[in-house]
Amino acid sequence: MTHSSPPIETAASTTATWQWHESSAYLTCSLLADFAHGFWSRQAYPQTPFELTSHLFPSATPYRTKQIHSAIVVDCENLDPVAESQTSRFVEADGIIGAAGDRALWTCSADCTPVAIGDVRTGAASAIHSGWRGTAARIVPEAIAQLEARGSKREDLRFALGPAIGGAVYQVSQEVAAQVVSTLVGLGANEVEAIVERVGFADRDRPESPLLSDPDPSKARLDVRRTIVGQLRQLGITAGAIAIAPHCTFQEPDRFFSYRRTGEKFVQWSGIVTGLRS
Repeated sequence: MTHSSPPIETAASTTATWQWHESSAYLTCSLLADFAHGFWSRQAYPQTPFELTSHLFPSATPYRTKQIHSAIVVDCENLDPVAESQTSRFVEADGIIGAAGDRALWTCSADCTPVAIGDVRTGAASAIHSGWRGTAARIVPEAIAQLEARGSKREDLRFALGPAIGGAVYQVSQEVAAQVVSTLVGLGANEVEAIVERVGFADRDRPESPLLSDPDPSKARLDVRRTIVGQLRQLGITAGAIAIAPHCTFQEPDRFFSYRRTGEKFVQWSGIVTGLRS
């Protein structure tokens, strides 16, 4: 198969490092070293954001939402803080942003991509839950737009994409794959055949492709994190400002819950505290 247009740029940083903090069972990324943050493993279950915030920044106020696989991003100023009793009434959304000020922003996932964003100039931050539906609806670009509206500049933003299901094992229909990848190629989500031709479902040798072939010709393997990176690169975000965690929730059962693997509704929490470390 040949391609008439240039390759989609989905490269992320190859120099960012990830570190496990075994005593508290969470992962951090060097790109967000200026922020208290963490991507938790299943070992933290059943701790809640209220409890997990103490591992990041004990004085921070935690916020979360009721996730619905949307592109809705809300300011934490419009949310009630998470209470110890978990009786809070949560707003429906899949992303939270906040200005600097010791606010712990939380998102949960079992195979979907948790995205932590930090502004290294202002200390603003965002926590995003981006499954295939949210990615197709461009939730991460929406968070960027909201951060920019509040004074952030793209060149100051850093992006850490946490543990999620890897493209090699994430089988979806061609229609779902086309809906997601259409955000990268300037075609409509219903133009399945054109997107197949443009990207190449069966082109396994193409570095960093968001699509991989599948033994079932009606299916494809979809790498959601590479798609998110592609969206970021389209917005002018450099590869050095983006990092992907080297972990797959589906393939690492000792570390992570995976809904696709077990069908059980258990989750990992990921959080970032607004405000730069001194």
